[in-house]
Amino acid sequence: QVHLVESGGGLVQPGGSLRLSCEASGRIRNINTMGWYRQAPGEERELVASITNLGATNYADSVKGRFTISRDNARGTMYLQMNSLNSGDTGVYYCTARVGWGPVERYQEADYWGQGTQVTVSS
Repeated sequence: QVHLVESGGGLVQPGGSLRLSCEASGRIRNINTMGWYRQAPGEERELVASITNLGATNYADSVKGRFTISRDNARGTMYLQMNSLNSGDTGVYYCTARVGWGPVERYQEADYWGQGTQVTVSS
């Protein structure tokens, strides 16, 4: 019902910046919360940042003050501005969206994931 495509990853030097984009298609008007997860080699996938349809944001402690998440509800797009990157930020970054639908008495939700985009921070 919702298709997500990430872009903007790449190779940057420590201290550099990247901006990731996520394009959603399908039932974008039903998307509630969107977010970014990342997975480093040999590590568990972790939540980086999330944003609700009302604009409330949440960040992992390791990225607070360096990353900024934003979204355009009408177009179904989401961004992650990443500044002051370090080697700990290296990994595959995934876009996710939580969709809700149905009447209040029978409300349902489902999660969708993008294919991921590689971010490598190295000199």
